[in-house]
Amino acid sequence: MPEAIAIDVLEPRSVARLRDMLAMFGRAFDDLPTYTARQPDDAYLRELLASPTFVAIAALAGDAVIGGLAGYVLPKFEQARSEFYLYDLAVDARWRRRGVATALIARLHEIAAQRGIYVVFVQADHGDDPAVALYTKLGTREDVMHFDLDNPGDAGARADATEPPR
Repeated sequence: MPEAIAIDVLEPRSVARLRDMLAMFGRAFDDLPTYTARQPDDAYLRELLASPTFVAIAALAGDAVIGGLAGYVLPKFEQARSEFYLYDLAVDARWRRRGVATALIARLHEIAAQRGIYVVFVQADHGDDPAVALYTKLGTREDVMHFDLDNPGDAGARADATEPPR
């Protein structure tokens, strides 16, 4: 029988759990420096977790963070409604294919319904077949183009954030 998994919506008092989730993201995405090298201080993370426009949800096996989801509520201007952008979703490699990601998204849908959010959307990269399969199972695929626009006033913005300025 598989170990029980708990789903925890993070609150301002959950800074330590958010840091554990960031480390799990770093391992899952094979990118520890981005997620752990320059984390904000506790006050910043408490404020972020208190924001009505940020949601972080952790999947737990005991006290260990084994999955996580983070994203942003986007209030719209053309109508009085909001969208939700699922920014990051990851599950520890040892816990994949056990329904953890689906449970995280199910909890997000509950939150979205409570807040009157009319759509949740997520981006997946070509070649990330497990993510594409999951999102195809749960929603409708739209093929779009994504552009990162350079900020001419910030020449170093596109450089790797973990590298010191040159």
